[in-house]
Amino acid sequence: MEDSHGRNINYLRVSLTDRCNLRCMYCMPEGKCNQNYVSSKMSIEEIDLIIRIFAEYGVEKVRFTGGEPLIVKDISKIIYNASQVKGIKDISLTTNGIFLKDKIDELKKAGLNRVNVSMDTLKEDKYERITGRSYLKKVKEGIEVCLDKGITPVKINVVLMKGINLDEVDEFIKIAEKMPIDVRFIELMPIGAGTELFKNHFIPYKDIVESHHNLIPEDHRVSSTAELYKSSKGKGRIGFISPLSCNFCSECNRVRLTAEGGIKSCLHGEEEINILSDVRDLLKKYNLSYCDLRESREYSILKKKILGAMYNKPLGHRLSMEGKSRSNKQMFQIGG
Repeated sequence: MEDSHGRNINYLRVSLTDRCNLRCMYCMPEGKCNQNYVSSKMSIEEIDLIIRIFAEYGVEKVRFTGGEPLIVKDISKIIYNASQVKGIKDISLTTNGIFLKDKIDELKKAGLNRVNVSMDTLKEDKYERITGRSYLKKVKEGIEVCLDKGITPVKINVVLMKGINLDEVDEFIKIAEKMPIDVRFIELMPIGAGTELFKNHFIPYKDIVESHHNLIPEDHRVSSTAELYKSSKGKGRIGFISPLSCNFCSECNRVRLTAEGGIKSCLHGEEEINILSDVRDLLKKYNLSYCDLRESREYSILKKKILGAMYNKPLGHRLSMEGKSRSNKQMFQIGG
């Protein structure tokens, strides 16, 4: 469906949990983050119902995020259910990759199409500095297994930070040259714990492009968050996600569902519409099949609430003007 600004909203990001097994310096740093986790995450049935309603309004793509989604016990069942929803054509996952090696077979069987792996460095000591943990070997093994299983291209998300991992740009580009991997450099955002790092460690993506003349720009794809480039000898691609220096708000096609059951139509906006209590009341009252639920008055009210959140999606954020996010939540609470 189209929102009030004429954008086709067809992409839903679902945060399954705000818990994580890493303590990344820009997201959930050890001892510096308010870690008030939700007491009860959404159930399989609740997630399934919400995705079905979004699909009725034209959502075709679903990405499961966190926190870290692979620590959720029933994730394979959740993915399978989503794959059975009429209209859903693409199911993807953003993960830190620690459990990928062990779980990729069941995830693929359940219906997972694509994987994004967050990996901000290729060096063991630096990985521990950034994440507070020493799991880099497991992450690399998970990426290798995904490639072996034919889940390509794998996308590697790299949050670029001046003075921390900027010196590894060339090494990441070489990975995209040698393997069917898309490396996506993400600008550090002034949201949550990242706000503190932003002043000293932010670097605009154009600084990287201008210093790497071997990167050939590809045609821009509508609704893509990344400006894509390719090396003349590359198997994969290089992407730059730049919400500050070159935002993509005018083409944004996504809304987010937090682990607390709130709809955020803009990552950096204040607005959030909580629908979890409505969903729980509906399922508790009727305890019927999805077809029967659709006939109820409460179902109609819930649909209108979701429609309103999609239709009234803001035109854009004010990151570049205000220098910080307006979101009242931190990134791990919203979903990456």
